[in-house]
Amino acid sequence: MFKKIENPVLRGAVEWLVAFGLAALLFFVVRGFLFRMAHVDGNSMAPTLEHGDMVVLNRLVYHLSRPQVGDVVAFPFAGNPSEFYIKRVVALPGDAVDFYDGFFYVNSNRLDDYFSQSPTLSGGDVDFPITVEDGHFFVLGDNRNGSQDSRFTGVGTIPRRDMVGRAGFRVWPLSRAGRVE
Repeated sequence: MFKKIENPVLRGAVEWLVAFGLAALLFFVVRGFLFRMAHVDGNSMAPTLEHGDMVVLNRLVYHLSRPQVGDVVAFPFAGNPSEFYIKRVVALPGDAVDFYDGFFYVNSNRLDDYFSQSPTLSGGDVDFPITVEDGHFFVLGDNRNGSQDSRFTGVGTIPRRDMVGRAGFRVWPLSRAGRVE
């Protein structure tokens, strides 16, 4: 295709421009459909994610499988859909969630895996116990005493269709770069 350009410098420049253009196109396709970056604003997921962290969201994963307990997911912030909440899935559709004596329970089992052993100060404004409805997920911040999450009616349970993706990798700060657990 470029052999018709007789000037070798011009031909090389055109080849580089085409290669750069294809790379840019591929980058935007991958970024738009497979991955997305998200900025952590606040400490609701501390210590797992801290204010200022940047994470890569895997957008493809929930087209291939359903969210699982323990996944750290992103979904649109109700007040500004271009920003995201990032929380942890703690209950699946059909699970019974309860809150009493400062602790959350899913199907009668106390949640301890991702949280400190200290009591949560508030169960929010949701009337517990609840059963997570079909197609929805109950999410909590790891910092339960500093998080707006499914225990508040302003957030509620999260429909699967609203999940932007799973936070899979922290890229910033470099000193904490690595997989999000």
